[in-house]
Amino acid sequence: MIRARAGGALSCALALAACAPSGNGTTTEIHVFAAASLTEAMAAIAQDFEAAHPGTSVVLSFAGSQVLRLQIEQGARADVFASADPTHVDALAQQGLLEDAVDFAGNDLAVIVPLDDPDAIPDFWALDRVDRLVIGSPNVPVGRYTRMLFDSAALRLGTDFVDRVRSRIASEENNVRFVRAKIELGEADAGIVYRSDALASDRVRAIDVPAEFRVRTRYRIGRLTGSAHPELAASFVTFVRTPATLTRLRELGFTAAAP
Repeated sequence: MIRARAGGALSCALALAACAPSGNGTTTEIHVFAAASLTEAMAAIAQDFEAAHPGTSVVLSFAGSQVLRLQIEQGARADVFASADPTHVDALAQQGLLEDAVDFAGNDLAVIVPLDDPDAIPDFWALDRVDRLVIGSPNVPVGRYTRMLFDSAALRLGTDFVDRVRSRIASEENNVRFVRAKIELGEADAGIVYRSDALASDRVRAIDVPAEFRVRTRYRIGRLTGSAHPELAASFVTFVRTPATLTRLRELGFTAAAP
């Protein structure tokens, strides 16, 4: 079965799915650490992987990529790590803790506003008029990408626009799901998240970032060298780049890397 446990500050409750036992009646677990923005995607991928590998149970842990990296560096049990920022995967690889890393998906940033707010801003150009803006903190992938977006906007719209936007920031969150939650709960007027996170919620409305300001985001995955089941972990890494999985990622709002 797929089991989800809390990763860092974020806990995710996922439905349990039946998993066929192996021939000797035992189940082999692999632990997959994944960025919070991959919650729905990895839950679906894990179900597909278990169906293709009877007797396997995928245990999912979600948090900000930087939190998961720190846990791995401190000895947390994991077999696979999927990060929203290649930097964290590459850092683990340089330490000899991870190998066989590959890009498997991308994403776009989006501005989100409360779904039923009649006073919500209509487009990206009005971002400097919100009262309370929520973004990711600088050490979180979505926060780093957001600051890249600000830099890009400053080149085209001027630093005054970006300075006004920055002055509206009410809080900076430790993962992208916390940003979205602030908007869902009505605690802020707008937030900047990944497009896939916007699509996964029925309580927010997404505003596209203009194409000229888009920031390229990349998700990277690899096998931990300390994996208790290295062959199965390697199979999972390969599985996320199969055509069927890449199609699923596109359906959930990601851009998918070529296999």
